[in-house]
Amino acid sequence: MSENIKIYKKTEEGYPKNLLQLPDAPSRLYVLGELPDPMRPAIAIVGARNCSSYGKNMAYEYARILTQRGIQVISGLARGVDAAAHAGALAAGGKTYGVMGCGVDFCYPTSSRKLYHVMQQQGGILSEFAPGTPPLSYHFPLRNRIISGLSGAILVVEAKEKSGSLITADAALEQGRTVFALPGRVGDLLSEGCNRLIYQGAIPAWKPEIILEEMEWTGKKEIIQEDFTQEKKIVLAREDDLVYSCLDLNPKAVSQLQDETGLPSGSLLKSLYYLTAKDLAREVWQNYYIRTEKRWA
Repeated sequence: MSENIKIYKKTEEGYPKNLLQLPDAPSRLYVLGELPDPMRPAIAIVGARNCSSYGKNMAYEYARILTQRGIQVISGLARGVDAAAHAGALAAGGKTYGVMGCGVDFCYPTSSRKLYHVMQQQGGILSEFAPGTPPLSYHFPLRNRIISGLSGAILVVEAKEKSGSLITADAALEQGRTVFALPGRVGDLLSEGCNRLIYQGAIPAWKPEIILEEMEWTGKKEIIQEDFTQEKKIVLAREDDLVYSCLDLNPKAVSQLQDETGLPSGSLLKSLYYLTAKDLAREVWQNYYIRTEKRWA
């Protein structure tokens, strides 16, 4: 793998110009794949490793929609929100970039192995740490300034009140980047960090279009020709389609779905079983379902 690693020195051509603005810019970058395109906008999407199903789905969907508008997605390849954001960008046929807290020859965490390999072809794996450097805990706060530095804006999806994602947000503010946060429910531990950011002046991004409007990213929706799942579209029967149309990213109880669809309980449960088997729905806890789709992570 070492022969595939590119090295970009701070003093040489090809080093990202937006990183040169940082007072503590890394002296060199090691890259598997490629660097973000400086001519295209980029957003960092970060959040909790131990995120909720809702947070994971929102990170995926925001990344997918923004990628369709030509936005590059940058994150840290960590499990949870980071991995979901990378997966959403890939599902849209775009490119995404992971900034590591170890050498690029380490796949960390191992749960992101599939993303790690795909992103070398559809984006890049980046690090300021030399190959062979293990993933040490104090490396990860350091890499956050690179995640925000490569981006024009940052979106925090879910974060506790004391979270590494807030370090990235602080770095973004110091660098003059725009900070967005996904609003969350009051009293939800995973929403405390985002809600506090909004209180402090971050822009509440209750839908992806808010980011596009605020940043004046007006790229037209791209038509993605490549099918990453390599599967044909599933045609649903009428009742299954009705149930699927009532599902969304917020968990719904079976009783609520029965009220919305008007289906007998037996037919509803049969449709939910079918949708779950096809990875179009997921039971996030007992008798509560969300809409989903094939995932990279």
